[in-house]
Amino acid sequence: MSRKEPLLGALKACILSIQADKDPITDCNPNLASMCDVLEIILRKGIRQPVLGLRRRDYWHWMEQLPQQDLCGRLTQLSVALEKTIACKKVLTAQGRGRHYIRQALNQKILAITVQHLLHTPRLLEWYDPESSVLANECFAEPFLSLLLVLSQMNLTLDLQNSSFLDESWLLPVCEVYDTVPCRELGMVLRYTDGRIFVTEVIARSQAEADECVQAGDIIDGINGISLRNAQSGEAQTVLQKFRGKPLSFRMIRWKWHDGTVYRPMLPHLQLMQKEIPNFQLRYDNKSNEVMSEDGVRDDRLLYSLRYMGKVNIGMYGGKEVLDEGIEKVLQQNLPPQEVLFDVKETEVICIKNNSTQVLFHHHYPEISSVGHRLNRRTLFAYCVANSPETPQTTSFECLVYESTSVEEANEIILRIVAGFRHTEWFV
Repeated sequence: MSRKEPLLGALKACILSIQADKDPITDCNPNLASMCDVLEIILRKGIRQPVLGLRRRDYWHWMEQLPQQDLCGRLTQLSVALEKTIACKKVLTAQGRGRHYIRQALNQKILAITVQHLLHTPRLLEWYDPESSVLANECFAEPFLSLLLVLSQMNLTLDLQNSSFLDESWLLPVCEVYDTVPCRELGMVLRYTDGRIFVTEVIARSQAEADECVQAGDIIDGINGISLRNAQSGEAQTVLQKFRGKPLSFRMIRWKWHDGTVYRPMLPHLQLMQKEIPNFQLRYDNKSNEVMSEDGVRDDRLLYSLRYMGKVNIGMYGGKEVLDEGIEKVLQQNLPPQEVLFDVKETEVICIKNNSTQVLFHHHYPEISSVGHRLNRRTLFAYCVANSPETPQTTSFECLVYESTSVEEANEIILRIVAGFRHTEWFV
């Protein structure tokens, strides 16, 4: 009996969820980030790392080495997409470039062609271990290509200019254009942090305040088409001086996400500024400031109110047999429980700190190896998650423990996660 690859089941589930939405598919699609996340895990799984090499291989490194001409010597659509990624100044890492290329390939319907090029380039395909990878395994590569061909039939229109957070996250911010007339002073106080330009204050009675298009906490991503990602101190002023007396077009990254809460990857920067700048604060409206209602409803989804008890590393085996032992070890730590909200989705589980936007854990089902409850205290349940699902031969597992208010609720959560396992062809 041939073994199954759970990642292919997870990718299929994500594609079906996206297909259920109307065309065109944009960055607002709630299932897009999950699908891209699974795609990336598949492209990384089984990559052999050089023994003496200083640079760690990632999937982008073989992408940029693909043949860029067809049999007649003409530049291919793939090569044009690769050149655009290489020229993009908003991504600084191999991870960011790989993600930028994937988004281009989804828009241009060439992701299947990219993988086909790899499969016909032996010197690059040798990067993958046939035993652990999807791409170098004939039994898995064919169904993976079939799923990519399904993707190529879908109409995705992703904003490729929205790239400045791809180094950190598949979850992208809200980006908007702010056009303003020439003026002597706009009235924005700026701060340079980790290569980004944050607006820390909008001065009263200034042009920026009058336009009502900028808020403290937003990022200036570019001015008149000039990228300001990885900007050094004073660079924005230099660009503004260049366009002095001319209309200005700012590309702004908003601190506020689609649901009115703080865009999560921006949180560490904003929290740092709140500590260092006494008068810095985010301006919420009444609706977005109510991050969570008492009954645990967010975005019209019912979330479970649980107590997170802690986690413990349980070694190289993550089967259901170790759950009881893992729960016992967590309880022995005597850590103070955290009040959390737990969301069980079709392809993933998300644990959110109560009365906050902070995501504590975000696990796709292919990362989870088992789930169950404590035999003598059935309100306690736990699941095991792989630390490095992309390298299954060397990964260890962590056991995460939660407590529900009732046995019935704990059983319901376990059964929903079990259903997710089956949906993604994993095991219980």
